[in-house]
Amino acid sequence: MAESHGDTQASEVIPAGHPARERRRNDNGPPASPGVAGLGLAALGIVFGDIGTSPIYTFRECFSAAYGHGPDPTYVLGVLSLITWALIIVVALKYVLLIMRADNHGEGGILALLALAHDAVRGERGQTILTLLGIAGASLFYGDSMITPAISVLSAIEGIGIATPALNSYILPITVAVLVALFLVQKRGTTTVGYLFGPVMAIWFLIIGAAGIVEITTTPRVLAALNPAYAAGVFIAAPWTGFIVLGAVALAITGGEALYADMGHFGRFPIRLAWFAVVMPALLLNYFGQGALILGDPQALDNPFFHLVPGWALVPLVLLSTAATVIASQAVISGAFSMSRQAMQLGLMPQLDVFQTSTLTHGQIYIPQINYLLLIAVVALVLAFGSSSALAAAYGFAVTGTMAVTTILAGAVARGVWHWRWSAVLAVLAPLLAVDLALFGANTLKIPTGGWFPLVIGIVVFTVMTTWRTGRRLVLERVAEEAVPLDSFIATAEAECETRVSGTAVFLATRMDTVPLTLLQNLKHNKVLHRSVLLVHVVTENSPYVAREKRVRVSELGHGFWQVEAHFGFAETPNAPRALQRANLPGIDLDPVKVSFFVGRTNIKSAARPGMARWRARLYVGLVRVATRPAEFFHIPAARVIELGAEIDI
Repeated sequence: MAESHGDTQASEVIPAGHPARERRRNDNGPPASPGVAGLGLAALGIVFGDIGTSPIYTFRECFSAAYGHGPDPTYVLGVLSLITWALIIVVALKYVLLIMRADNHGEGGILALLALAHDAVRGERGQTILTLLGIAGASLFYGDSMITPAISVLSAIEGIGIATPALNSYILPITVAVLVALFLVQKRGTTTVGYLFGPVMAIWFLIIGAAGIVEITTTPRVLAALNPAYAAGVFIAAPWTGFIVLGAVALAITGGEALYADMGHFGRFPIRLAWFAVVMPALLLNYFGQGALILGDPQALDNPFFHLVPGWALVPLVLLSTAATVIASQAVISGAFSMSRQAMQLGLMPQLDVFQTSTLTHGQIYIPQINYLLLIAVVALVLAFGSSSALAAAYGFAVTGTMAVTTILAGAVARGVWHWRWSAVLAVLAPLLAVDLALFGANTLKIPTGGWFPLVIGIVVFTVMTTWRTGRRLVLERVAEEAVPLDSFIATAEAECETRVSGTAVFLATRMDTVPLTLLQNLKHNKVLHRSVLLVHVVTENSPYVAREKRVRVSELGHGFWQVEAHFGFAETPNAPRALQRANLPGIDLDPVKVSFFVGRTNIKSAARPGMARWRARLYVGLVRVATRPAEFFHIPAARVIELGAEIDI
């Protein structure tokens, strides 16, 4: 899935090279590790914010009237057992111990996994199927990134109603205000606030774990739920109820995919350490504490999380919960930014404005278009659904869908990269996929009551990504129809131009064997060539980072022509001028303020030509118009850019 970018805003699929594993020694790579302990503490805030705040609403939702089951002791223990084993099987076994082995040169996440699986599968058909699955999983992620801030912050603010019922009418306005403030500060970056994430979440896990212990000591029989027989008992007693309640149980594992997605920021070991030493024990203690509370006082079922603490501690817990849910939301928002940049680099999304908000942390970026789309969607969700219970009906569908896709892609990696036997792949991953599909199937029942929202978002994003991918391919094909071979052009170019002017010209190229369209147009209209002509081919590799020594490859073509390949990882920001300065061409000054960059500005028109439905062609044309211009995307100084237009029908 390596991509190239050039003067037609198009890309081509080329064979992946052998990217370097030393991701810290490149222009955009992350800084050196601050140590396992420091990374583990930071991971508590960034990685585990979402799953760490799930106890606020998960256990309560398992007793929703929609499931038609009251808080009788057997059912309480059954629900606790289901939550416990969902955390163990899906999060601990699948993600922490298995999926995190599938690192793409240190990076994780569904698109990183897709790039890894893509190279592991032979045959164009198999690669296409995996690509579409990966796009589907990434599309569902955006639905999740909209619902998580809404349900997390709203569920925390709802604690105000328990402390002071008279304030119930202020819950929605306060929630909206908190969310708006959260999204508005995104452009400032999260460096300063990031230092607080780990300590705040450490306090959070300590408090919720301690609150659970206190209640467990009063009703120790709740520990019987550790026996998976109680989980099985829910299905034996009422199979349909057992199936549909999985839709609520899935809320306990939302955020589990973040463990894998954020692996590149913290490393495998610190995340595993934080999970097994802090997060998992605290979550289980709190869930069991809520179960013990319900066994002793069924009336506390309206909001068992907040009823775990005495009255004097309720307001402090609401404030701490709000802080924790804001942190959880921040992690998801940052994940949406990172996912979008990877999608842009892999040719699955229009090029948008990407701003680096930290000079120290590579992963801290800001994409304004994504930020404000998320803000509008999140506020609309809060106002439309009105309560965290109503939002719970929409939550889980996207998460479990992404998890199922992740398992399938992991199977391709296990077979093609780890070289497992088919028997081993099936023995390990088939049971995990069965669990994923059961959770996903249960959540499909939520579609009429709210699950339609992430489904619609997923369909829209999937359509955009596949349309952009197909449109770029068609543009390349149209350009290739009139392409001029590079070798023959160089041999005759000297005779066709009226003069060679001083200076250096850079032309972005989409292919290595043909002449860039911008170069042909420049020669046609201006009748001149620069003394030095650089044909720059930008390639996005299937690895997240490219080592500095493998960043640039140079070939001298003769007659003053040079071919430059600039390689970037899909988690990097492509900076063409900086890469050129590393080329070290003899006798050529590559100072960006002295070089002329010729960039194509292509006018794409929808025409009645085969290859794409008319409505998709029009959608692609619209996406091209909102995409960031190539000069800005590749960080070319505006004063040194010369744009040459062309018109292409698709």
